[in-house]
Amino acid sequence: MTEGIDAGRRAGSPYGLHRVLDPAGVLPQQAGCLDADPRPWPDEVVLDVERLNLDAASYRQLREEHGSGAAVRSAVLRIVEERGKMQNPVTGSGGMLLGTVRAVGPDSPLGLRVGDRVATLVSLTLTPLRITDGLADWDGEGEQVPCRGTAVLFGRSIAAVLPADLPDALSLSVLDVCGAPALTDRVVRAAGPSPSVCVLGGGGKSGSLSLVAARRAGAGRVVALVPFESEAAAVLAAGLADEVVIADARNPVAVAEAVGAPVDVTVVCVDVPGCEHGAILATAPGGTVIFFSMATSFSAAALGAEGLAADVRMLVGNGYVPGHAEFALDLLRAEPGVRALFEARERQTA
Repeated sequence: MTEGIDAGRRAGSPYGLHRVLDPAGVLPQQAGCLDADPRPWPDEVVLDVERLNLDAASYRQLREEHGSGAAVRSAVLRIVEERGKMQNPVTGSGGMLLGTVRAVGPDSPLGLRVGDRVATLVSLTLTPLRITDGLADWDGEGEQVPCRGTAVLFGRSIAAVLPADLPDALSLSVLDVCGAPALTDRVVRAAGPSPSVCVLGGGGKSGSLSLVAARRAGAGRVVALVPFESEAAAVLAAGLADEVVIADARNPVAVAEAVGAPVDVTVVCVDVPGCEHGAILATAPGGTVIFFSMATSFSAAALGAEGLAADVRMLVGNGYVPGHAEFALDLLRAEPGVRALFEARERQTA
């Protein structure tokens, strides 16, 4: 389906440069404002949006700043109206969305068809977005946002067709964090025989999947660090870790003491700032820290490692590893404990 395409639009940028309104010359993620016109350029795909999934760090910040759900809803609407995308101005992060393909440009390389129901695997911070229902069906409570509107995918965007065997909300939750377990798998496999692994925020979405990925990749010791007794009990009941310890990830000394013997790989999956130094202290010399949190300050991580004379490799989890979507969905299908945690989280936010 190509109706609605402007005949004057002969070619766009596969990176979406033609959608940038301000400032000129930057990529869509850096832009202050995007053109969210739902008419596709030749290599674009337009979606009818059904649900947004705000990333955890962004939702936490909005909730802390605005308090009530109604105020959070107003803040999200204002951001999208002003910027043509959902990008939290404080955290710089966004999330992803679920929708149905409305139109496909004749030059689109994504392999999608009109009517496909998909989850986007690129951030809302670079996705042209228009909301048309005023978020009337969202009370501002919870990260998943039912809504109506349109979104645009570029030639270099990524999307996954929703699986038929899983509920939509569950699939969206998994696909939102699917880069974390895939990168954890890659790093743990490369870390040598039976490496030790600690996941900060092991009770959350990305954290629980990363715990399972680490064990399946051959980790000899798997430690989950969580902030509360309730989360510790849930992770223990799910059987996701060899050890579950409780500490505030923002307290470096408490983290190091809770973890005990430093680990070969530390995965940071928290949704609060200030956890960089604890992750570094928990990691053995020559080990690896994966920062998979949009609340991370990478200057604090780099300068902190220098100040601690810590010989650790630090990786930025960028959300994309080839095959990451199916990898994460397969983990959910194969691990009843992980699925139970995700479903419990969905019930709490329903």
